[in-house]
Formats: sequence, structure tokens, C-alpha cells
Amino acid sequence: MLPDEILTQLDKQYPCREFQIQQLASLYFSNLPSPPLLIAHGLTATGKTSIIKSLLALSTIPHTIINLQECITGRHLLERTVSSVLDALDEYNDERIDRRPYSRTENLSVLANHLQKILEGHKKFVLVFDGIDKQREAPYTFLPGLARFSELIPALSLILITTLPISLELRKPGTPHLPFPPYSRSSLLTILSQNPPKIFLTQPSEEQYPDYTPDLAAEDDAWLWGRFLGAVYDSLSKHTGRDLVSFRNTSLRLWRDFVAPVVDGTFGTRDFSRLMVNRRHIFQGEEAVLDRIISSQNAENESAQTHSTAIIKKKRDVGMQHDLPYYSKYLLISAYLASYNPSRTDSTYFMKHTDRRKNKRKVNTNAGATKSKHRRIARHLLTPSPFPLDRVLAIFRGLIDGPVPQLADIYTQIATLTSMRLLVRVGGVGGDALEAGARWRVNFGWEWVRGLGRGVGIEVGEYLVGGVDV
Repeated sequence: MLPDEILTQLDKQYPCREFQIQQLASLYFSNLPSPPLLIAHGLTATGKTSIIKSLLALSTIPHTIINLQECITGRHLLERTVSSVLDALDEYNDERIDRRPYSRTENLSVLANHLQKILEGHKKFVLVFDGIDKQREAPYTFLPGLARFSELIPALSLILITTLPISLELRKPGTPHLPFPPYSRSSLLTILSQNPPKIFLTQPSEEQYPDYTPDLAAEDDAWLWGRFLGAVYDSLSKHTGRDLVSFRNTSLRLWRDFVAPVVDGTFGTRDFSRLMVNRRHIFQGEEAVLDRIISSQNAENESAQTHSTAIIKKKRDVGMQHDLPYYSKYLLISAYLASYNPSRTDSTYFMKHTDRRKNKRKVNTNAGATKSKHRRIARHLLTPSPFPLDRVLAIFRGLIDGPVPQLADIYTQIATLTSMRLLVRVGGVGGDALEAGARWRVNFGWEWVRGLGRGVGIEVGEYLVGGVDV
């Protein structure tokens, strides 16, 4: 076990985690053997990484911690593991190991071979993989291979930090697990009550608060902050986010607004009940639980300045239009016309050498007598029909005036629009998104494409068979 003063320091630094600290201290002690593999699992903001990092640093055991979110590929992870182990041993032994024999680590077997040579002659080395369940491009044999490393490297002790238990993925029974459960309400209040923020950012005047000493101010800060945390948890954090980070952020966002009547002298520092009644509106909105880049004050000022403009724009434009590239807008308009117009009408509407407006199909003047008997549904209200890609490109060339520059990679833009789910593939069995035999349909409606067309100076209704009476 670690000395009592170190355990006391860890308990004070990480309250409400005494059980986990005791377990780790008993498992990772320099004079006693450690388990070859340990799974530390828990949800976000439960203290897994911080406690393990602090305890290993105080235990004087050579170790290294690798954050898998920082590793782009699988090979990047393997080579970073070797370099991190070498750096940790250099720091522990005060001598530099030659890196040249370990410059390349292509796969898991090479990693095991390198670690076996590096740790030869060492008693114990702890290798921690943080976020093992978030590894990118991880092969299926990665976790089972790591679980078997201790069979080849007796000096190696692995710790895998993950969100959920991964017993099945390891394919090795008997692996010890150390859970880090979410903090309860009392634990959250205990942790955040240790460092209460100040009620007064500057020392209040003697006329407003006579004989207000710093000790009395610290006592009032702790008293009011503790009761404020309970109100925030019961009203907001209990339902929107019960982890430590979100609870702390929500509380700090509301704190200055909550104590504003105390700062201006309306209420005293111990008038918590009156404060709750006066500031109850801040516990009824959702502004404190929404993350945003722009501060709430700037957002309110900007909203007040643009309120009338937004109302006018909302009346003018029914739907919000995305800021798409110039030729992407033409591609979406072409896809919509290909989806709602019969293919036999393409030559009438999109031939370059004809007047598109003069060649539109005329509506029979005698149709008014039988309109009530044979009323047809407008085309733009029907389900979009699938179309081939070459037809969209033909309509696209018919809509564009002049040549298309080579820099505008049309096929790349089509693939991008597909990834944005504006174009949906409905045919073809290959993996290529631009396969010749594939068929497509649009994933947007009339109001959106009409605004899109007006943004580039096209009235889409003039190219739609039958027209649109809106």
C-alpha cells in the first residue's frame, strides 16, 4: 500500500472516490505484483484518467499514459506506444535508449516484440491506454492481442480505460474490472462545494456592509454556494446532465445572475429564500444548459438589433437556404427537375437552341369546363421519382449559360451533396457513389428549391411541367 499521507492527499484531491483509490493503491504498489490487465470503466467525468494518472505519478512506478483520441491511425498508435515507453524509461533511468532498432512498428506482433526487448530486465512497467473504445481504425485482433501481452512480457501491466466494460471483446476470462460509477447528488454537491466562487468580485463598501471581513465573506460564499448548487441540480442538472463537468458549467453560468441582487444591496447574503423567489426565472429557462460560442449578452444585443430584419426575412423566405457553392445549387435544381419532370419533356424545356418559354406545353383553354371533374394533383406535391445521373448532368448543362470551368469538379460536388443527404441513392449495388447504374432521388421539397433557384436567378416553376400556382 502507498503511505497514508499519499492516500490522504489523493482522497482530498478526489473526494467521493475513496474505494477506487484504495483499490488502485493496493494493486499498483512498487514492492508487490500487479495484475497483468485491468479494465477501468465509467462514464464521462467520473475521474478515471485523473485518479489513475495521479496515483501512478505518486507511486514512483515507471509508466506511460497514451490517449487514443490523439492517435489518427492504428499504426500511429503502435509507434506512439513504443516511443512513449522509451521516453518513460529514459526519464526513470536517467539514460537514453537507442531508438533506431524500434523505428518501425507495423502491426501488433511487432509491438509485442519491441516491448519484450525494451522491458527486458525491468521488474514492472504500467502501460495505460486511455479511451480504448474510441480507437480509430482498430482491427478486430487489437483488444484480444493486448490482453495476451502479459503472457509474453511478464514485466508489463496494462490498464485499459473505457466508457463501458469490454469483457467480450478481450476474449479472455477472469479480467479484473474497476468501476467508476456516476457521482450521486450528494457527491456532486460535496465536490463542487470545496471551491465556492465569490459573491462580491470586489470588496463591498463599508456603508453597504459594515464590518465585512474576508473571513466572513468566505463563510457567506460557502453558505450561499452550497444551497445554490442544490437548487441548480434539482431544477436543471438532474434532468439535462448529471455529470460533474456539465453541472459545474451550468452552476457557474447562473451564479453571477443569481447573486446580482446581493451585490447591489437588494438582499442580504443569507436571504436565500427571497433570492430564490426573486431569481426563479433563471431556473426555468434552458439558456444555462446550452453550449454556445457567443455569450448570452452579445446574443441578446444582436437579437434585439436584427429582430425586425428577421421578421421581414422570414416572411420573404419560407425556408432557410444553405450557403452552397454556385454550381452545387444548379445541380440540386437540375436534380429536382429531373425528379418531377417526365424525361420526354427534357428536349422541350432544356434545349439550348430553342426558346424554353415558347415551347412550354400549352394548357388547353377548354379544360376549364372539365377542371372540376378531372382535377390533377400538382407535380411538386407528389413523391419524387428516381432518375439516372446522366439526366441530371444533361439538365445541368441546359440550365448553365456558358461553359463550366474545369476547377468546378462536378462529380466531387455530387458526392458531397450525397454525403449531406440532399441527394439520396436508391439504385445500384456497388460501393461507388457515382456508379453509372445507380439511380437517385431528391431529399428536399418545393419551397426549399424555389428559394434556392431565386438565389441564382432561376424561377424553378417555369421549368416544371404544368407550372406551380403559388
